[in-house]
Amino acid sequence: MRPATKTAAAVTTLLGVGAAAIVAGRHASDAALKAAPGRPLPADPRLTVHATAPGRITLTRSLAALRPGVYGLEGEGAHAVVGEILDDAPHTADTVVRRLERVTHGALVAGDRVRFTPQLHRGTPSTALGLDHQDIEITGELGPLPAWLMPAVRSTWVIAVHGLGTTREHALNTAEFLHRAQLPVLALAYRGDEGAPRSPDGLGHLGDSEWRDVDAAIRYALRSGARRVILHGWSTGATMALHAATRSALRDRIEGIVLDSPVLDWEFTLKALAAARHTPGPLLPLAVRAAQGRTGIHGDRLREAVDPRALRVPTLLFHGPDDTLAPWGPSRELADRRPDLVSLHTVRHAPHASMWNADPTVYEETLRRFLTPLM
Repeated sequence: MRPATKTAAAVTTLLGVGAAAIVAGRHASDAALKAAPGRPLPADPRLTVHATAPGRITLTRSLAALRPGVYGLEGEGAHAVVGEILDDAPHTADTVVRRLERVTHGALVAGDRVRFTPQLHRGTPSTALGLDHQDIEITGELGPLPAWLMPAVRSTWVIAVHGLGTTREHALNTAEFLHRAQLPVLALAYRGDEGAPRSPDGLGHLGDSEWRDVDAAIRYALRSGARRVILHGWSTGATMALHAATRSALRDRIEGIVLDSPVLDWEFTLKALAAARHTPGPLLPLAVRAAQGRTGIHGDRLREAVDPRALRVPTLLFHGPDDTLAPWGPSRELADRRPDLVSLHTVRHAPHASMWNADPTVYEETLRRFLTPLM
């Protein structure tokens, strides 16, 4: 083969490999950036329902099934709420029996495949909890954003922002507690959610652009009578709250922020999501590069948002070492570097965005102590 021919063949091979890498990286990034709102996150295993009886359900024994606390249980066309493990019930080596609090949608039968979810409630604040609410629309930069406003008498509002794998129904977990505290709650659906406009590229940006919808919610609250706001975010919703607290033109009206399982290392989270959806390990770095190229996610903007020097308001962190999607280390570091403003409440044996679920009573008491001087 002539040298020119060899060179052409080598170039063609390299181009083919490069094109394949681009396609593979794009596919891997899709696994993380096209997660449907409300779809259970892939990090939790599917469990089999072995039996049900009044007030109890028998599930496959696993670390997930043995977690303490109260969780939603999602199956095909079904949703239920399960409570603590029933120690007095007969258990086998392969099963665990938990309290079945209620079936909120559909039915659960033996053989069903289910997953735990932090969302306990289905429906609106009125239908799920009996709380008065208003269906409103917030003017966002991409179009109208649906939201629930749960009114109360105080002039400090809580803006609740869900994250990965959930919908604004996630905010209903703490809605009754906040209602008792007489704090108005604005639960937001943002770009990509059902009823809200899609982002121009159709992808999630892990809070890097979505935070501007939180900014729109702050503007709505202040125009509607709020004097100050507290941002309460889960997962990427917590990341969005951090971005708003450091980048919003109205950040001086933010009285405090509550961060539950915040995504503070977007590369780690993106790799974890892609890996949980069976992306081969060698493709994970390609997924990160493809995601950054497709979405314009900027690590420097996230670093600026979590820079301890940029924080100016009291911050409460709920996080723990069992979160496999958002690492606990950056939360500990943030708390260690700003002990004057940041309080970290460590929750063990709880998966991503499920810090409330592990022990609602302790979570709400910690939240009460944080919120009381800010009301």
